Amino acid sequence: MNMPNKATPDAVTGGFNLMKFMCVFLISVIGFSGFLVRDPLSNELWTVVQVRNLYFKLKKAMLEESDGIEVGKDKLLPTGFDDKSCLSRYQSLLYHRGSTRRTPSPHLISKLRSYEARHKRCSPYTDSYNKTVNYLLQQSEGEVYSSTFNCKYVVWISMNGLGNQMLSMASTFLYALLTDRVLLLDRGVDIPDLFCEPFPEASWFLPSDFPFTSDDFNSFNQRSDKSYGNLLRSNVNTTTSAPRPYMHLYLAYDYDDADKRFFCDEDQTYLHNIPWLLMKSDGYYVPSLFSMPSFQQDLQTFFPEKDAIFHLLSRYLFHPTNSVWGLVTRYYDAYLSKADVITGIQVRVFDGEPGNPFKHVMDQILNCTKRENILPQIKENHYQSTSNLKNITVAVLMTSLSSGYYEQMREMYLQNPTTAGEAVGVFQPSHEEFQQTEKHSHNQKALAEIYLLSLTDKLVTSGWSTFGYVAQGIGGLKPWILYRPENRVAPEPPCERAKSMEPCYHGPPANDCKLRIGGVEKGALVPHVSHCEDVSWGLKLVQQNQPHSIVNQ
Repeated sequence: MNMPNKATPDAVTGGFNLMKFMCVFLISVIGFSGFLVRDPLSNELWTVVQVRNLYFKLKKAMLEESDGIEVGKDKLLPTGFDDKSCLSRYQSLLYHRGSTRRTPSPHLISKLRSYEARHKRCSPYTDSYNKTVNYLLQQSEGEVYSSTFNCKYVVWISMNGLGNQMLSMASTFLYALLTDRVLLLDRGVDIPDLFCEPFPEASWFLPSDFPFTSDDFNSFNQRSDKSYGNLLRSNVNTTTSAPRPYMHLYLAYDYDDADKRFFCDEDQTYLHNIPWLLMKSDGYYVPSLFSMPSFQQDLQTFFPEKDAIFHLLSRYLFHPTNSVWGLVTRYYDAYLSKADVITGIQVRVFDGEPGNPFKHVMDQILNCTKRENILPQIKENHYQSTSNLKNITVAVLMTSLSSGYYEQMREMYLQNPTTAGEAVGVFQPSHEEFQQTEKHSHNQKALAEIYLLSLTDKLVTSGWSTFGYVAQGIGGLKPWILYRPENRVAPEPPCERAKSMEPCYHGPPANDCKLRIGGVEKGALVPHVSHCEDVSWGLKLVQQNQPHSIVNQ
């Protein structure tokens, strides 16, 4: 993005005063823009869209006048960074047109500042880190964890696709906040090439000389000797046994009841004294943290808005590197920035040949967007003079491994005019044909497309897709979720509006920690937790109109 020459101080001040006046005048108007995402595209609403876009342009100009650093700074973020080393950290605000970004609570901001100090004090190669690593190397089973160790760690282990990774990273960081641990990351295939460092003056990556290697992490599963679930399956009495230097925690999709004991307070008491927790997970397990009495008060204080937890955590943690951010900004500026409305459609097909578009999937998309007035309607076999076109542009951003859905959507709008005369452009940044999580360029494109989807005004996502969950959370969007088809038949109804922007946790525990029996309905125990729209047994956080106390286990 080309930044304008820096103006003189007087010019900047004068520009700010004028722009601030204009922004104050327009803010009251753009408050109505929320109707845009759920109502038909009427003339009145198009007026709101145009006013909203004018406000966005004024805000962007004001930020660019000041180099976009201090004015555009998110209060969630710490100071002390070299701005140019991670442009997305500050420029992302320039690309969010709506007013969906939630305000963090003062308690969360205070906790983050406290965490940053701890992370710096305990980061790799500090005295505290070296001392704790030496304790880990001893591999001593009987030695009690010494209180002289000031730092405890949770190590996130990379697994599965990018969407799963980002969901589990955010969950593990929240767990670190709640337990006063330091989060360190397994680098995986290319995590350092995707994300900037989120903490000032300290890395969040494990050093290359850490005692456990990537091969060790890859081989770790729930049956590993040092996994906590396996310890419980061996009938070890954790109330009397001494804590170990480290423990594996297996919270992936195929974990069992023993592994799920992680979500019980009694078990957290034992884990509290272990300096190194090595966690392998692939989901957004935050809803299950709400079921734990020991965490409830902090979670209530940090997050008054329960439907914005991932939104706030992702704004804090996930800043694309300059190479990825360049993919985002160049594409957005070239194809999306001039549109009055940007609609994102994320297509993920879980069965069949990924390279071939399915008619039932395309039928479902068109049925959803028509029924919910998400896209402009067309007049088939009808000629319309360009003189009758309204000065309204709609950009449709499609992401899919296949190019077929994009081609069909683009052809539909090329061959037919819209009923209200809108000009519609359809775009797709890439089509990789099949998922390639081990491929460097594939993951960079995937992250860029997640961010592009997060910058849309309206969003349609595929049920069960973690890719879509991440995009909606970063953007602060409540998408329309396409139900997963069965037997290659388009479901009816085709989609549903999400209850919140929060991701779905696909594999929550269903056991009562006190009784140690299965079948307890967690959604009934925790008021802010509901079943997901797309996964009937999954759980997600929602915001309730009235505050409720959470029932203890």
